[in-house]
Amino acid sequence: MSLDPATVRRIASLARIRVEDHEVATLQAELNGILGWIEQLNEVDVEGVEPLTGAAQMALKMREDVVTDGGYPDKVLANAPERAGDFYAVPKVVE
Repeated sequence: MSLDPATVRRIASLARIRVEDHEVATLQAELNGILGWIEQLNEVDVEGVEPLTGAAQMALKMREDVVTDGGYPDKVLANAPERAGDFYAVPKVVE
């Protein structure tokens, strides 16, 4: 399927997007490219594939609940203005 400039202007109007005359050709090429990808998806054989109605049917893998320090303090503290060992150094606050 290929879109003509009039259809591109109509789509832009429906989407309430202002498109200048010099932008129509670029937008037409981009939309035709997107439609080309969709046409390629229509060629995929999905025989025997059950439709997925949502992720609610899936269960997440359980992992052990363990407290760790992350294992990479240098990455965590890379942007710290000051550090004391593997910790952020902050000024003492006394009221």
